[in-house]
Order: sequence, then C-alpha cells, then structure tokens
Amino acid sequence: MINLVSRYCWALDAKDFEDLHNVFTPDAFAILGGTECHGIDAIIMRVSSALTRLDVSHHLVGSHMVEVDGDRASHKCYLQAQHMLRGTKGGDLWLVAGTYEDQLVRTSDGWRIKHRILSRVWTEGNPNVAAPDLRSTS
Repeated sequence: MINLVSRYCWALDAKDFEDLHNVFTPDAFAILGGTECHGIDAIIMRVSSALTRLDVSHHLVGSHMVEVDGDRASHKCYLQAQHMLRGTKGGDLWLVAGTYEDQLVRTSDGWRIKHRILSRVWTEGNPNVAAPDLRSTS
C-alpha cells in the first residue's frame, strides 16, 4: 500500500497522469487543494491542471500508518510537495506540507485508493507559483 501512495507521487512528478488509473478506483472521491473530485477523470483533471504548467514538482511522503481489514484499508501519511515555476513574480518556489488520509480497497488489479483527503498543514514560499499567468515579463 505504501508503494501505491509512492506511485501517486511518481505519476504526479513525471506528469504521467494516466498512471493514476493504477492508483485510484474509477469511482474514487478526493479532496485536493480544497477541490472535490468525483471519479478518476476529475482527479486527473485536477492534478494535471495544477501541475502541467509547472517546470517541476517533487512530492515526498512519509510516516505511513496503514490498517488493513480484509479487502479494505485505511492509510495516512505526511507529505511535502515542492513546486517550481521559474520566472514567477514573487519567487519561483512554493512548498506545501500536510497529510493524505486514504481509504483503500483491494480490487482484481490490486489495491486502489477509493477516497483521499489532502489536508494542508503549512506552506512556505510563493503561492503565486500555483496560480496561472503570474510569470514576470522580464
């Protein structure tokens, strides 16, 4: 299950958003950055719209807690996500730290996330990195 959460991070940072079909159930629900996403297509749209425009992102997860109950499991971990967009007015970097809290299910294709909540705990740097069209013109 920890590999599943790591796979999510690798998919985001590689901008391989189609790989998220190997992470979530088709009917998954997620709250990401305050946005409710119903279904895998909405999750892919949310993360791709946030990350495609960046020069690079780097997602790290740790301190995993997993509880398995048959074909269901709960998972939570800490996360830090660094975002970079060179030339952004106010600075090129934005760091987000928080938690992922997940409900997972065992499927015929292996474990998948059915429900995910991203909770921000703190941020540092320039939030304009995550906002569209704020690169400096110089």
